[in-house]
Amino acid sequence: MHLKRWITGLVSAPFIILLISFGGPFLFAVVIGILCVLALWEYFRIAFPDRTSSSLGLIPLLGFATAPFIIWGSYLNSFKIVLGVLTINFIIAVLLSLAKHKSDLSVSEIATKQLLGMIYIPLLLSYLVWIRNGVNGISWIYFILIITFCGDIGAFYIGSYFGRHKLSPTISPNKTIEGAVGGLVANLGVGALFKHLFMPFLPWGLSVLFFLLIGIAGQGGDLFESGLKRAANIKDSGTLLPGHGGILDRIDALLFAAPVAFLFKEYIF
Repeated sequence: MHLKRWITGLVSAPFIILLISFGGPFLFAVVIGILCVLALWEYFRIAFPDRTSSSLGLIPLLGFATAPFIIWGSYLNSFKIVLGVLTINFIIAVLLSLAKHKSDLSVSEIATKQLLGMIYIPLLLSYLVWIRNGVNGISWIYFILIITFCGDIGAFYIGSYFGRHKLSPTISPNKTIEGAVGGLVANLGVGALFKHLFMPFLPWGLSVLFFLLIGIAGQGGDLFESGLKRAANIKDSGTLLPGHGGILDRIDALLFAAPVAFLFKEYIF
């Protein structure tokens, strides 16, 4: 498992670097859109583990069609488009559920989980596109990714070797308090090093707060996805990334960290 995680990470790292540094905002948005659809597919697999595609009807398909438009709206830096697309998705999903309600009383649950998925994945991922399009967008994307992923690595290894006290056994029995603290220490250490080398203009006090909140948000995102998988009795969201699981397993922390980073970048720093 450990070897597979490192091989997958080392293989994917050059592609991520090329995308962020040389791909440009448009290609970055396109790749985020593709990841968005893949993660949404995994989410529906988790949300509806006992249902077939035919029994779900058109509501998940509506989500797949809507998600790229949310990313497109964020690429255009238009919150109005993003909000409008989410609103249209909501209305159509409700109408579809009402039309099918006579033959399937659980269709309201399908619509509700679809709407949660649209907020959870496309909307939260759109913050990365907004950040990339902003001032010093490339540096900020690296900043967020490095802090989040290194925090995840720190939590994983500290928890694996030194974890004794369960963090939230009803949600994720393998996560420990020691691992959570180790992850936050990694967030602080890596964040401080990156800030010192590449973003020295940021104030230290707010930066430390930023590192901690990114770490807390990331761990919250990890626990949220773990709770979804536990409710569905699924270990991994998918199998696309050996050693990691699926796309959603890899970006669960990033989904919650991205809005926090956007808030700090635009309104606090």
